[in-house]
Amino acid sequence: MIAYVKGRFVNKTPANVTVDVAGVGYDLQISLNTYSAISGLEEGLLYTHLQITETAHTLYGFADLNEKMLFLQLISVSGVGASTARMMLSGMKPDEIIRAIVQNSAVELERIKGIGKKTAQRLTLELKDKLSKMHDQQVVSGVAPIGRSVQSDALDALMALGISRQMAESAIRKTLKASSESATDLESLIKLSLKNL
Repeated sequence: MIAYVKGRFVNKTPANVTVDVAGVGYDLQISLNTYSAISGLEEGLLYTHLQITETAHTLYGFADLNEKMLFLQLISVSGVGASTARMMLSGMKPDEIIRAIVQNSAVELERIKGIGKKTAQRLTLELKDKLSKMHDQQVVSGVAPIGRSVQSDALDALMALGISRQMAESAIRKTLKASSESATDLESLIKLSLKNL
């Protein structure tokens, strides 16, 4: 098992990062939360989880251990796969997810794409006790002006999360039209677009 990778961030997008470790490039799937934490860094350490399926070996990267532990807790719940857990960590910050689960706020979780009423209730029921022990965490988010590249990065991130190009473009347009002041950085644009799907 690969516990973490430490090296130079060769290529970063809101959905994945390539880490050069002694000349070997590791492609890691990341959440928007992790992207925010590493967006200003040229190198660093990411904790990892390797998921092996019949069709692929996928390496997920996390900016800190708390996010990794939350990811593992989320995928332990029936009906929540790695893609859904990553979508959750892109739609809400880890401390917001933990708070929603601990406070039995299934409605908050239902706002995330891919989380229906039953899954949200199952998450709160199965994880409430486990997550009440986890500490809240703060994430520093980088701010960048909205421009063509930010919209393009947002589109790539949404598509990497499994959303069709047409739906992603429509959600981004809706977001920019309805809340241009709120969507002043990439993270905000992606989060608000996820809500507009």
